[in-house]
Amino acid sequence: MLDENLLRTPLHAVHRAAGAVMTPFAGWDMPLRYSSDLAEHAAVRERAGLFDLSHMAQIEVSGPDAARALDHALVTRPGVMAVGRARYSMIVADDGGILDDLIVYRLAETEYLVVANAANRTVVLDELTVRSETRVHVSDRTSSRALIALQGPASHEVLEPLTRRGDGADLASLRYYAAAPAIVAGLPVLLARTGYTGENGFEISVPAPSAGDLWAALSEAGSVAGIQACGLACRDTLRLEAGMPLYGHELTRDVTPYETGQERVVDLDHDFVGRAALAARSAEPTGTTLVGLVGEGRRAARAGSTVHDAEGEIGTVTSGVLSPTLGHPIALARVQRARAPVGTSLEVDVRGRRQSMTVTDPPFYRRSR
Repeated sequence: MLDENLLRTPLHAVHRAAGAVMTPFAGWDMPLRYSSDLAEHAAVRERAGLFDLSHMAQIEVSGPDAARALDHALVTRPGVMAVGRARYSMIVADDGGILDDLIVYRLAETEYLVVANAANRTVVLDELTVRSETRVHVSDRTSSRALIALQGPASHEVLEPLTRRGDGADLASLRYYAAAPAIVAGLPVLLARTGYTGENGFEISVPAPSAGDLWAALSEAGSVAGIQACGLACRDTLRLEAGMPLYGHELTRDVTPYETGQERVVDLDHDFVGRAALAARSAEPTGTTLVGLVGEGRRAARAGSTVHDAEGEIGTVTSGVLSPTLGHPIALARVQRARAPVGTSLEVDVRGRRQSMTVTDPPFYRRSR
């Protein structure tokens, strides 16, 4: 039975009509899978997959002081980005705890788009508003826009015949972590390349009323290539193979970027909320970090599994799965930095039994083309 309190994306009826298994996620009724998790995962690795990401927050920040406001609000400096570029970033609290990880797109000199996690939409919206000055306008565009992702090695061949960029450039010239206005299937969109699966692909932000038409056009264009509609379940296994963190698992309010292996994201050469706390953490050589773990056999560690060395417990698995692509267990774990260098053999408690796993640098999977 449908929970009437759950939010619905503009593609909700499409998912229901396709027979998707739906699930509550971050306050939304979202497709978990359409066929099987393994089939959808394989479609993205081998051909192309189509995802509805309309639950993710789309927040517009504009005005004469937009760049300065975002520099103050985030751990990176959006103010130095060129128009048309994107950057992975984070918003932290005064004590450095991670409020969310997000992607910032610079659409014009005084206009940005911030795409944040669905569960943190209100937090990010409120914090961006509070941290902005009078000549900045912060607007939640989530309900008026849809976000569709096309991921996989065939994504370019599916999208190219449908696409006309406003600057006349071809699709191949759109760089990784960039965005540009375009016409796709006759519809005005913002076309981006960031990705969360480890594959080549595109994200398409479109006005909500046009979402169904765009989904249908992409599905039809990709039918020859074997495109498949994909749900949240395979998105999680894909991102884990790609070694990408997920808020609520690898990243939480209780940890800073320096305790999760994300210190490279932080730019201490500018003033921002939480800078003092993060500067103090950067000087500490100890503490925890995020590592990859690989094992043998078929038993996968899961979030919450404890990690041990010869002297005792040193951390906890944050995400784990039997990798559909690689065929062996993989995991991300937050562990004591000094006790888990790459190559170290550790033991993980998997449902009451110890299993050997080796520390490695993510990602676990890298595309070959």
